[in-house]
Amino acid sequence: MTGLSRFKGYNMASLRKDIISGTIVGVIAIPLGMAFAIASGVKPEYGIYTTIVAGILISLFGGSKFQIGGPTGAFIPILFAIAMEYGYENLLIAGMMAGVILVVMGVLRLGVLIKFIPKPVTIGFTAGIAVIIFSGQIANFLGLRDMERHESFVDNMKEIGAHLSTTNLYSILTAGICLAVVILGMRFAPKVPGSLIGLLCATVIAALFFSGKVTTIGSAYGDIPNTLPSFHFPVITWEKIKLLIRPAFIIAMLGAIESLLSAVVADGMSGTRHDSNRELVGQGIANIAAPLFGGIPATGAIARTATNIRSGAASPLSGVIHGVVVFLILLLFAPYASSIPLAAMAPILMVVAWNMSERKEFLHLLKLKTGDSLVLFITFLLTVFADLTVAVEVGLVLAVILFVKRMGEVHRVSKVLPDPASVKVEAHMVTDSHDCPQIGIYNVEGPLFFGAAYRFDHTMPGPGPDQAKVILLRMSKVPLMDTTGEANLASLVKQLQADGGRLMIAGIQSQPLELLKKTGLYDRIGAAQFYEHTGEAINEALGSISHTRCEGCRHAAFRECSVLSGLEEAAPRGAAFKGRTPAVARKLSGGV
Repeated sequence: MTGLSRFKGYNMASLRKDIISGTIVGVIAIPLGMAFAIASGVKPEYGIYTTIVAGILISLFGGSKFQIGGPTGAFIPILFAIAMEYGYENLLIAGMMAGVILVVMGVLRLGVLIKFIPKPVTIGFTAGIAVIIFSGQIANFLGLRDMERHESFVDNMKEIGAHLSTTNLYSILTAGICLAVVILGMRFAPKVPGSLIGLLCATVIAALFFSGKVTTIGSAYGDIPNTLPSFHFPVITWEKIKLLIRPAFIIAMLGAIESLLSAVVADGMSGTRHDSNRELVGQGIANIAAPLFGGIPATGAIARTATNIRSGAASPLSGVIHGVVVFLILLLFAPYASSIPLAAMAPILMVVAWNMSERKEFLHLLKLKTGDSLVLFITFLLTVFADLTVAVEVGLVLAVILFVKRMGEVHRVSKVLPDPASVKVEAHMVTDSHDCPQIGIYNVEGPLFFGAAYRFDHTMPGPGPDQAKVILLRMSKVPLMDTTGEANLASLVKQLQADGGRLMIAGIQSQPLELLKKTGLYDRIGAAQFYEHTGEAINEALGSISHTRCEGCRHAAFRECSVLSGLEEAAPRGAAFKGRTPAVARKLSGGV
């Protein structure tokens, strides 16, 4: 989707729709932006700055018509860990580096690769992130005092347990009011921004009846300024780049996954089709620019994008308007935000965590009790008890190992043993009791790659006096071959040629054939040994072996050969095969 095509047929009615939807989403984005920033370990205004700068740029340069970008819950664990370990300044640098990575991915057209991340991995770390977000709000919900935040989930749970005695009943009441309004709004008035209404109700009630008894944004973080910060380019050194490359890469990958998932959801709701590579470039530009104004990393926000579409958005301009609305509210109402209780923001994030948990999909995959269930569970546990970086890495490695194992199990190599009862000249058949020792015909099915190499080697005949002189491989069902598979085939060729034998291949597909040509194995085998149909290959094989005396055969004479003993007369090879080999070939090839 090009930039101009997204505005095709745009008119004043479209502009009115964009203004309405952009305003609605902008109002919703304010409490979420502050809440995500606080949960990420930074000041609430940084979430607002991200919403403004990144939100506008993602809509302008992204590849999805209705995408709304900004800070999201998915980033909370990784951003909090970076802020705790490296500090806020380095968090900005990591965000900028992630932006560069995203732009490079988009320019190299790698957007399609994100779709290949296994579902158990994405659901596993998403559910893990939801647990971290939810548990991280327990302290604010209960109003616990003197809490120290840790990177470790276990340490945070211990900290909560150690400070339960400081529970504030006013905080619980404030949080309960906000939670009730949000839940009721979701159920009975889904088009109303429940999070904002709940926040306002809880804030007003707390200010009127619990003033000074609950912790607010102002008392915890100071007043929120009513303007964007001045442009600031962080100091970037080679040492910092080396230090932050790993977390930056995780931010980029997580941002790519979340934004493209959001774009897919938008496509399904609106009937449009996004450009994944353009979307990555847009996300990258936004993440490069946001830190220059103090913003934290951003990505596509599924819930806000869905709200944008349901509110009637007509173009990407709605996303730009949403950022402008947030900026105007910042200018006009920032001082009032300082009165918002932290307890009122806790239930908003808890609801976000509940909605993003993928609990139904999680339980469904877990009940399957397959390899995918194992990948899901391990990714989930590592996300919660280790960190997101380790969880994604281990989850992907496990998924790849399982994939290789499954593909290896799909691979089959079997010797052709036709049924002799189905033909008149049964002596021409290769069966368990009638097996010509000079010709071996094998069906090879499935990809011939490193995961299946052991099966191929195990089935192929080894060197020795009983080895067939002609090996015919039927490879019409081999869609893929890698260099390991090619090496196994080369080993078989070397073995046969050393013993004076011959390898013939029938029905090979284009990819394996091109690989053999590139490696030179095609020439070593010989172009004449490749056949389009199995019948042609068998015809040639039967005409090439010596039947005056089968070399290596358990039979001493031509008349006793198990393949030819049914012929009416023992004669020199040419006479014996005249007019007969096509039928033999057809039968041995299974009619191919």
